[in-house]
Amino acid sequence: MSSLNLDDFTDLIERPDGGVRRDAEEHRARLVVPPGSLGRLDDLGEWLAAAQSSVPVRPVERPRVVLFAGDHGIARREVSARPAGTAVELVRDVLEGGRPVSVLARRLDVPVRVVDMALDCDPASLPEDVVRHRVRRGSGCIDVEDALTLEEAEAAFRAGMAVADEEADSGTDLVVLGDVSVGGTTAAGVLVAALCGTDASVVTGRGGLPIDDLAWMRKCAAIRDALRRARPVLGDQLRLLATVGGADLAAMTGFLLQSAVRKLPVLLDGVVTAACALVAQRVAFRAPDWWLASHASGEPGQAKALDRMALEPVLPQGVAVGEGAGGLLALPLVRAAAALAAELPVRQELAKEA
Repeated sequence: MSSLNLDDFTDLIERPDGGVRRDAEEHRARLVVPPGSLGRLDDLGEWLAAAQSSVPVRPVERPRVVLFAGDHGIARREVSARPAGTAVELVRDVLEGGRPVSVLARRLDVPVRVVDMALDCDPASLPEDVVRHRVRRGSGCIDVEDALTLEEAEAAFRAGMAVADEEADSGTDLVVLGDVSVGGTTAAGVLVAALCGTDASVVTGRGGLPIDDLAWMRKCAAIRDALRRARPVLGDQLRLLATVGGADLAAMTGFLLQSAVRKLPVLLDGVVTAACALVAQRVAFRAPDWWLASHASGEPGQAKALDRMALEPVLPQGVAVGEGAGGLLALPLVRAAAALAAELPVRQELAKEA
């Protein structure tokens, strides 16, 4: 029996300050550039002002990329273009600067944090600050067995909460959330299909390293079989994550909810983060107000999840690589929105009245 009461998040999470958002809208109406002429940037500036409870909005000065990593047993069904158990290679590439997220983070001067939750490797092969939250090595094959025990799911969920607290306490003012996994999009597809009540084929995508038609059919079958195992536990979100999720997905769900508690805004990356956000929304319906969908990856599961949460992607880039790369692409727009809202002058006639 879990000692974690997810219902507490409903009481702990408040919406961003609606009064501040109205003040931000009124401030925007006074600026020299007419409202609406900056398109989506107006909305982004007002969203950030409400999240910060500040008018004018403050600049985003300490963003951070946080990537949760894990290997998924379902990859043994050859549903991914990468061999099962090889997510550690991607993690090493991220740490050594050889992945898209690494390049973008360098250019944007944003630190990247990788959190190993269930990589299928010797923990001694990675830095201590990467592996200290690890729950287990790999996960179960979710079409025939649970990904985690309930105790492991709770430990992973709590680890995600702890990482959110660490980021909030260290002064991080916006997080780009992503994953580094092999098989993670399959687990994400199961969660989205289960929570949206759709068939496997509706949410089955090609993944970050695109798969061929035969692999797509294997992936669709794996999601279908796991979906049968997910439906009986839909009412218990922690048990759902244990049954068909994984330690990295459970941690991301905990991270998203605790970030909302701590009023720390989050940019969601691809289909895996969207699936975790959908689980978190089931726990606390106000939580999505603290998240921004950074981009449309082209993955059908992501589109389904974002539509269910009424989150509109900032960019239509189709970046399916994951790892926070798409989220980083949206970061400059968020920063630009904050700068314009804060630094554009008030119209001259209104300034004279003041």
